[in-house]
Amino acid sequence: MVYYFTSNVVEPAATLYVGKDKFENEELIKYGWDEDFHVDNLSSAHVYLRLKPGQEWDQIPAALVDDCAQLTKANSIEGNKKDNVTVIYTPWSNLLKNASMATGQVSFRDPKKVCFFPIHFLWKGQKKKASPPISLLLYERATTTPQSKKEFKN
Repeated sequence: MVYYFTSNVVEPAATLYVGKDKFENEELIKYGWDEDFHVDNLSSAHVYLRLKPGQEWDQIPAALVDDCAQLTKANSIEGNKKDNVTVIYTPWSNLLKNASMATGQVSFRDPKKVCFFPIHFLWKGQKKKASPPISLLLYERATTTPQSKKEFKN
């Protein structure tokens, strides 16, 4: 299943796509979206963001990057238990996948096209976040039918 989220920190709202598990991540990796977010050095969901026409991957507003990163962290079993993680993001075209890699695993063609976004919790008086930010709303669940796969390609 692919989970669809709406981030309302930008206008118009952005749609984020998240695979349910590592097998769904494979489908998302295969068909590709513009930007791929995942927790560095930990197993996590791949979160994809479709950019606006003409927008470059390094021009994503900071608040939207934060939403994507928070959603990525929230969908990592190990990462969600940690106070501090780094989420990395890169253009989909920079992902490198070959037959020797485990399901859901990727590498990068050009390390210079990888951005690191640290997420820190537990500053003095702050409570640990237990869920994605309120600016993210789950709005639909869909199965990976051929129609959905076609959507991945568009």
